[in-house]
Amino acid sequence: MNPTVKRLSALMATAFVNMIGFGMVLPLLPFYARRLGAEDWMLGPLIAIFFIGQLASASLWGRFSDRYGRRAVIMVGLSIAGVAFTVFAFATSYWWLFLSRLVQGIGGGTTGVLQAYAADVSAPRDRARALGWLSASTSAGVMIGPAIASLAFTEPGPAVALPTFGTALPGLIAVGFVLINITFAARWLPESKPKADPHKERRSIRGTVFDYLLHPFGDVARLVWIYTVGMLGFMSMTAVLAFYLQDGFGVSEKTIGYFFVYFGALSLVMRALVLGAMVDTFGETRVMRMGAVLLALGLVTIPLPQNVILLAGLMGLVPIGTALLFPCETALVTHRAAEEERGQILGVQQAFGAVSRIIAPLWATAAYQGVGQAVPFFFAGGVVGLVTILAFRVPDDSRHPHLSPEAA
Repeated sequence: MNPTVKRLSALMATAFVNMIGFGMVLPLLPFYARRLGAEDWMLGPLIAIFFIGQLASASLWGRFSDRYGRRAVIMVGLSIAGVAFTVFAFATSYWWLFLSRLVQGIGGGTTGVLQAYAADVSAPRDRARALGWLSASTSAGVMIGPAIASLAFTEPGPAVALPTFGTALPGLIAVGFVLINITFAARWLPESKPKADPHKERRSIRGTVFDYLLHPFGDVARLVWIYTVGMLGFMSMTAVLAFYLQDGFGVSEKTIGYFFVYFGALSLVMRALVLGAMVDTFGETRVMRMGAVLLALGLVTIPLPQNVILLAGLMGLVPIGTALLFPCETALVTHRAAEEERGQILGVQQAFGAVSRIIAPLWATAAYQGVGQAVPFFFAGGVVGLVTILAFRVPDDSRHPHLSPEAA
């Protein structure tokens, strides 16, 4: 097997198994929070605390991976996830769920390291495809995890408080997947970080952050802001989608998994089979623009249908749009970032995205409960409309010589 394919396959397998556990826990959070006495607005902080942990850790994980290697950081992130899932399994109050999400967020800060690993082992012209395959593997995990969670969930008896074995079982299964994943990664995931000049000066994390804040239209900064603002819109929808499906269409813990399977299947097909061909035909910049347009349309039309079939059709634009937008944006970042700072810059991007993921559920759940159920979706569509404008201001990737076949 080609060494590049072998290493990328090992990374994809690691990400896939990790996201099964993540996907098992995420869709159950709103229902568990309500069962434990939380009001709807409290779901916002419960979602946001994950991204506070990610914000605090993402840039550091990226810098550590540039210095000490990607593999070690990925292994640490997996171990932290196992601790978080254990706390989730045995949570007896909202605050234990809260702690579980914080710990999981700290481990989840390694997302940028996974992306840096994919960039390390792929040629520049194949980078969007490699990142698409990586995100396809995570989409597959998100697709399968909720289905397993719905099957594993058991209603507690009326006189039994959480957790019973039934409600703890999804978290315990997630822990099992983490243990399998650590064993697999230890054996099959090699180091990918290229050798760097130890004497070459690197920017600090603070310097990188201030550069993007003070010069938002720089070559890399504009792309990072596209990711950040796009994530704000996407997460505003995600924060209230379970409530919207339950309140408007009677979806429950036992059926929410099917919607995630549908989302995951569309995303998987787009990222694994369609994205690479589209990038070969149109280039990363144009595909990124297409994704922004489709995502905006999908978000703004969710509140319009009155039946679940039409709703599912329009919702399908969301995973299609994200499958085109985010991998291409990240690939463009890796092209423009200095190789010795790749992990740090992708970590900073994840930290900026974490700010959006913190803000989105806080305001969206409050607006859903206090202003109107449709408001978060219309806002999300409008925000991604701004992303579309930014995307059309990114120079076409054909202008960058390192994207040519000769540079690869």
